[in-house]
Amino acid sequence: MIKNFLPKSLLGRALLIIVMPLIILQLVSATIFYETHWAKVSRKLAYGLVGDIATLVELLRLDNTDRSLKSIQALASQNMGLSVRLKRNQILSKVAEAEQSWNIEDSFVKILTSSLQRPFNIKESTIEKHILVNIQLSEGVLQVEFARKRLFSSTTYVFVLWMVGTSMILFGLATIFMRNQVKPIRRLAIAAEDFGKGRDTPNFKPEGAIEVRQASSAFISMRDRIKRQVSRRTEMLAGVSHDLRTPITRMKLQLELLKENKNTGELARDLSEMEHMLEGYLAFARGEGEELPKEVDVVKLVKQVIEDVKKNGANIGLSSEKRVLISLRPNLFRRCIANLIENADRYASAVSVDLTVEVGFVKILIDDNGPGISEELRDQVFRPFFRLDDSRNLDTGGVGLGLAIARDAIISHGGEIELQDSPTGGLRVMLKLPF
Repeated sequence: MIKNFLPKSLLGRALLIIVMPLIILQLVSATIFYETHWAKVSRKLAYGLVGDIATLVELLRLDNTDRSLKSIQALASQNMGLSVRLKRNQILSKVAEAEQSWNIEDSFVKILTSSLQRPFNIKESTIEKHILVNIQLSEGVLQVEFARKRLFSSTTYVFVLWMVGTSMILFGLATIFMRNQVKPIRRLAIAAEDFGKGRDTPNFKPEGAIEVRQASSAFISMRDRIKRQVSRRTEMLAGVSHDLRTPITRMKLQLELLKENKNTGELARDLSEMEHMLEGYLAFARGEGEELPKEVDVVKLVKQVIEDVKKNGANIGLSSEKRVLISLRPNLFRRCIANLIENADRYASAVSVDLTVEVGFVKILIDDNGPGISEELRDQVFRPFFRLDDSRNLDTGGVGLGLAIARDAIISHGGEIELQDSPTGGLRVMLKLPF
């Protein structure tokens, strides 16, 4: 459950690791401050204010003449910061609970109650940020008005501002620092993704922390090993196929010099089949080759392939977006699409191609109404030189490399290829190409 609320990115999780202890520390500090400092200061302020009010009440009890009242008012105003008024012959009115419940320290009310031992009420003054205390005396109602700051310490707000301010500064510095640490990891991820899509990353260099540099160096070494392996495989298959062309050509020339008979006809067919197999090996060996990716309108490319296949009388329908630009190797991708469409046309009477754009990738569906491929064989048909025994054979020229070539072409672009049941009753080939 908690995982659903955690940040998905490394930057977010790193900042969470920094911020959470900081928040806990601030909460603990605020609690300790409140319990040890703020509460004590508030109680001391309340005791001081209640002492002043109690002094005024006692002075009035001893002498409540008008002359004495004026002296007490002057004393309260000059030395205590209090405004005092005496409303003679009045009875203290009841104040609604809501009117008394505005932000007054509980300690002040408790101390005032125990000190005065008289009826009183507290309410907000008509003067902004002032508090009015009405106290019932035998002579009438004594009104004592004072500024709110006499009950509340300003250090509280300074402390809160200091906590929030320093936290924001630390959070900002941590964000800047973590961004710089995450950048090399992002570059490594982008380089790995580009390499998976068949794009070269010559400018990628290890940078950042030691661990990130080690991972980047390991990626570069792995990339170079894969390139060498692919290059050696290509050179080996191309060399073998090329070397076999020479004796086959020599045998064909010798066959031309012989008189035609049943044996020479069979031998010519065998040589033609061998030559066709070599073409398949060469196509598989070429693979990506040295072709560089470039931005291509994939819809236009697929249309061109369909038009070429239609020249042989194929029944192929196309449903697509107007224009989709994507970076790919055009010749390699053309061979892949041509193989798939030609094989679908070879074993079906109707073929449809649907091209749509989804979030982050292009999806191509090739459907036919042919015999299809059983589900248990769909993974095996992608293996090189694997051949189906039944009437449906998707492999180019019967060599067993058609789907292997198509799969390598799609994977080299960072995409996916999958065989499914088609709604038309045959086989569906689904291709996904990332942008």
